[in-house]
Amino acid sequence: MRRTISLGLCATLAAAAAARAQTPAPAWTRGAVCYEVFVRSFYDSDGDGIGDLNGLIRKLDYINRLGASCIWLMPVAASPSYHGYDVSDYYRVEPAYGSNDDFKRLVVEAHRRGIVVLVDMVLNHSSSEHPYFQAALRDTTSPYRTWYRFSPTPLGKGPWGGEAWHRSPVRDEYYYGVFWSGMPDLNYQTPAVREEANKIATFWLREMGVDGFRLDAVPYVVEEGTCLAGCPGTHALLREYAAHLRGVKPDAYTVGEVWANIATMLPYYPDQLTAYFAFELSDSLLSAVRTGSATGLLTGFLRLQDTLPAYRWSPFLTNHDQTRTLTVLGGDVARAKLAATLLLTLPGLPFIYYGEEIGMTGDKPDPRLRTPMQWSPRPGVGFTTGKAWESPQPDSLTTNVAAEDADPGSLLNLYRRLIHLRRENEALATGKLVPLSASNPQVAAYLRRTGDHAVLVVANLGATPASDVSIASRESVLSPGRYTPRNLLGGPKGTTLEVNRDGRIQGYVPAGTLGSRESLILDLNRP
Repeated sequence: MRRTISLGLCATLAAAAAARAQTPAPAWTRGAVCYEVFVRSFYDSDGDGIGDLNGLIRKLDYINRLGASCIWLMPVAASPSYHGYDVSDYYRVEPAYGSNDDFKRLVVEAHRRGIVVLVDMVLNHSSSEHPYFQAALRDTTSPYRTWYRFSPTPLGKGPWGGEAWHRSPVRDEYYYGVFWSGMPDLNYQTPAVREEANKIATFWLREMGVDGFRLDAVPYVVEEGTCLAGCPGTHALLREYAAHLRGVKPDAYTVGEVWANIATMLPYYPDQLTAYFAFELSDSLLSAVRTGSATGLLTGFLRLQDTLPAYRWSPFLTNHDQTRTLTVLGGDVARAKLAATLLLTLPGLPFIYYGEEIGMTGDKPDPRLRTPMQWSPRPGVGFTTGKAWESPQPDSLTTNVAAEDADPGSLLNLYRRLIHLRRENEALATGKLVPLSASNPQVAAYLRRTGDHAVLVVANLGATPASDVSIASRESVLSPGRYTPRNLLGGPKGTTLEVNRDGRIQGYVPAGTLGSRESLILDLNRP
């Protein structure tokens, strides 16, 4: 039975992929990289210690210079919490960030620089302080009573085994909130709730000018009996929601959070959201860099490449819910550079969490993952002239934009070069991923190929140098002939590559020695 379901899903996805192949990807996604911003922590324009929209506007040139094609803003709607994931007014910008007019000005300024704007949309739940929930809580005859789930007794545990039914502060009853008592789940079995979700989306697309949404926690949107995650009703709702967005703005881009492996993510295609974050790819990237082994690095990338267009899945290193990359990698900047090189030379539409490009650190609890952006080595780290809402990281006086901007070999300048290369080089922008084998298990090797143009990436993941590493392909991968490699990051050009008459690469040694954590990005040219 499982095999039948699996084959049916594969057939559906294959048909969808074929249909999508005839529909060009949105122009802005070609070679694109998106940048995740927490407005509260990015730049404070008025000295109150809280980042704001006017501050973000002032820093758009920084994002533009980095090379990002789009920004994803964590929640900007009004909320009683610092993080914004419990929305109390979906039609109003969080006052600490500015006004609706400030947001509209941000969109105009971003678009003027060719930057697409995506905002976090929280469909699963509202704030417990939302007027509709307060009305439902206090009046059992309220029309909003059916907008939430109430019960005289708790109806079991949540999807992770924890408490999800919370005692009402008003009467002897319980309400459902899968994440927290301050986030009561909305009941999408009620038609008016679905209508309101569509109305909110229309407002942000038409009135506020956004280009699309990042959808938070989509597996939990609809509960059906004992099914609490990934239920059929959730998929139906996402199809309905996506169709509505296309009707309002045909090119609206949506990326969803399905925190799971690829097998669990694939049922959310083909006709639901545009794309989803590829958490399994994040795990494989960081694991390869952390362990120094190339085994399994490309498996997930190849599976997704064979199933979906690259603009429909998004790899990343870490995000606002996870320990920051440099902390995961033990503070080793060389390994952070390696992780960036892999992320930005592999397919998909990658996302970068703000501060990752300078090697910001951070670990749980959550506020310490979302500390102020480290702009310069002075009080307030160049983020604010006042007292920051959250204290900066201890290394902020040495790890900051000002210091790295002036250092050609910095992590920041590597990110800049890689992001711009990804946009400018056709093979890196749109090329097919072709895996290669290496004679040393600590070396990763692959091609990005489009037509007769190819880029070869060779990365020593290990802590020790690797000498005389040979590269090979199992099948025909290039036209026969002699190729002169050009190092796209500067430095050694690599040795001449001779491709056999059968198009295979055999016994190619790109460099005598690959240093520890060293990468080569070689543009292959034939005279």
